[in-house]
Amino acid sequence: MQPMLWVQRTVRLAPRRRGLHLITDEVIDAVPELASVTVGLLHVFCRHTSAALTLNENASPDVRVDLGRWLDRAVPEDAPWTHVYEGPDDMPAHVKTALLGPDLTIPVTDGGLALGTWQGIMLAEHRDRAGARSLVLTLSGRDD
Repeated sequence: MQPMLWVQRTVRLAPRRRGLHLITDEVIDAVPELASVTVGLLHVFCRHTSAALTLNENASPDVRVDLGRWLDRAVPEDAPWTHVYEGPDDMPAHVKTALLGPDLTIPVTDGGLALGTWQGIMLAEHRDRAGARSLVLTLSGRDD
């Protein structure tokens, strides 16, 4: 029987401005055990209701800018929101998070994330004055 590895840790990301930010390297660096997993899964969970995760192109920063602009147009701050307690960007941030989602599950193959050539993990920060963000990373797989 192959030995199984389970690792879970919480990672704190520095505050970022509104937009989409590549965090692939930060995620990988936070789980050095990844290198020993031949086959498995990495689950990445964002513990916030106004920031999300997505997997998308990692090469051109224009993709992140365009996605952010599209989200801002699709979910405008000046809509007639009822929940405005934390400011005009709060409820739109919740809607954007609901659209993108709080988590990703990525296959692990031979000690690395089995991402496509142009794929990267992005934190979608939807608030203008957000603080640090917290991710829970759970790695499971065969540890050969």
